[in-house]
Amino acid sequence: MASLLYRLARFSFHRRWLVAAVWAGVLVVLGLGATTLSGQLTNSVTIPGTESQQAIDHLKERFPQASVGGATARVAIEAPTGQKLTDPGDKAAVDQLVNALKTAPKASMVTDPFQAKTVSPDGRVALAQVTYGVPASELTDSDREAVTAPADAARKAGLTVEFGGDAMQGMPETGATEGIGVVVAAIVLTITFGSLLAAGLPLLTALIGVGVGMTGILTVSGFTELNSNTPILALMLGLAVGIDYALFIVSRYRHELGEGHEPEQAAARSVGTAGSAVVFAGLTVIIALAGLTVVGIPFLGQMGIAAAATVAVAVLIALTLLPAILGFAGRKVLGKRAKKQTRATNGERWARFVARHRVPVLIAAVAGLLIVAIPALSMQLGLPNDATAAPDSTQRKAYDLVTSGFGPGVNGPLIVVISDATADNTTAAADRVSRLTDVAAVTQPQFNARHDTAMFTVIPKSGPSSEQTEKLVGDIRSHADGTELAVTGQTALQIDVSEKLAGAMLPYLAVVVGLAFLLLMLVFRSLVVPLKATLGFLGSVVATFGAVVAVFQWGWLDDLLGVQSTAPIMSMLPILLIGVLFGLAMDYQVFLVTRMREEHVHGTEAQQAMVTGFRHGSRVVVAAALIMISVFAGFVLADTTLIQSIGFALAFGVAVDAFVVRMTIVPAVMSLLGAKAWWLPRRLDRLLPNVDVEGEKLTKQLDRRLETV
Repeated sequence: MASLLYRLARFSFHRRWLVAAVWAGVLVVLGLGATTLSGQLTNSVTIPGTESQQAIDHLKERFPQASVGGATARVAIEAPTGQKLTDPGDKAAVDQLVNALKTAPKASMVTDPFQAKTVSPDGRVALAQVTYGVPASELTDSDREAVTAPADAARKAGLTVEFGGDAMQGMPETGATEGIGVVVAAIVLTITFGSLLAAGLPLLTALIGVGVGMTGILTVSGFTELNSNTPILALMLGLAVGIDYALFIVSRYRHELGEGHEPEQAAARSVGTAGSAVVFAGLTVIIALAGLTVVGIPFLGQMGIAAAATVAVAVLIALTLLPAILGFAGRKVLGKRAKKQTRATNGERWARFVARHRVPVLIAAVAGLLIVAIPALSMQLGLPNDATAAPDSTQRKAYDLVTSGFGPGVNGPLIVVISDATADNTTAAADRVSRLTDVAAVTQPQFNARHDTAMFTVIPKSGPSSEQTEKLVGDIRSHADGTELAVTGQTALQIDVSEKLAGAMLPYLAVVVGLAFLLLMLVFRSLVVPLKATLGFLGSVVATFGAVVAVFQWGWLDDLLGVQSTAPIMSMLPILLIGVLFGLAMDYQVFLVTRMREEHVHGTEAQQAMVTGFRHGSRVVVAAALIMISVFAGFVLADTTLIQSIGFALAFGVAVDAFVVRMTIVPAVMSLLGAKAWWLPRRLDRLLPNVDVEGEKLTKQLDRRLETV
């Protein structure tokens, strides 16, 4: 491995113009593809095979006029204080609004609140609904504007008009706030290297990698439907790992220059040694992300593959484009302040402190993780709806208006589908459901033209995100009494997706941890080090879960962090966090511990190898962690709760894993174990191939060449 990467780096250094031109060509071609071939991203979150999705598919086939599965826009209308919507002037304004809504493009049906009797008992709030024959992903901004524009006339007449429903959900976007992370990364790199040029190289290569990854994703979106969060996750990870991988190699390049090597040899040696660690660190991230395909959730699998491809691009750029750029930069990356380190560094002092007090330090770190993890015991999963929208958004205002006029359950109606319908069994089913706890109302059943499929709507007493509504869905399904009955609708879909995601968490964790354990065993040729790495990761995950619950579910520090509403944790967040954080945690493990092993295999005593390896690796790991934290934290300022929670979870998770687990627990455990940390059964040692991550063979070969010169 090290020898291959050494030759690749030398080629890239020599043919730097060719390598730079190839990557520029790739970026241009994919940019053209993204411009001309990109398709519409979707907000839809569906999982084939769930009961709610099967019911929707059945209705599309047997009862298409019901338009179940199509987008809906819910229009909440409120009369001025002291008036009722039944007053002549207000009623005329409502009628005008409803008639204008009927002309909206792609709308298949518009319900009149006076005809549908969806006016509140006090006459102040009414609910109209626009039903589309297409899903929300096929609606454009102009389609949504055609629905909201007629409200201007009604508002001029004194009415309050707000809009909700999945039809009104636009695509999440990244904004200027996310660029704050890049600015902080630039500052950290400048402080770390003491050179603007050296600091600029990781940023340049990371941005190129992100550009290739993002344009590639947008090009693919023209051929397959992608979730709207897919490019955002790829952007997060592409920036973070792209900067980190380049940081690790540039740091090693500066070290090799300091040892007296010429730029070409320094670049080749850097990629041959540090590049090997980058390859295996990247592989752990890719395994974790690609593993999302095994959980049986299509949109998560797509997000994982897209992000994994972006990470793979970051690795390739670090191994090829970066040494080519180093060929252009030469010795200029050293800067004016570069000098060989002779005194003890802060990293070395910390490592010696931890080694002297390893037991109390280890106990304090583990106890801290467990305390922070306590809120995770109360974690409740759900998917975003209008109740979780920003308080000043029209979706949240519409939700609150409907709740005040009709109760929270009207915001999350359930659709009961009977696929073997007869007049008797349908009436009996509706009667059974009406007597269940938490049912506010049941509508009159409707039959299809063949009279073999029926559906009726159930209005819960509780809101769509409540545990009572989730229990009600289960109660309806358990009271089928031999009838082919299913529950669907947006609320039931979200409940089914949340349950599927929760059920997939442990199998996914087992797959990812198992594969990565094998990979780390191959890298470190040890059983203890991979075991310690995975246990430390689990501590980081549960602590991060606890922090996410405290902030996004309980509302702690919500004002400070700009979290505008508390709600159940996004169903996809835990499994995404497991995949992404595991890969990133293993990055730090590889970067830090490979240098310890490098010292150990070169004959240094175990305790001193830990201190020396920590001294060399800690500065880079701290810089890498600060960069990742700043990149992820920039997404906490996004407008979408899902993006906020992902950004916070990853930023907090990286902080805990880097500074508590890798920088504290790892040296404490390595000091406790000593040489035993590198124990590997002899039989297993013979079976495992030697991938030479530390570049030991390469270093010996190069040293022999120097001796013969």
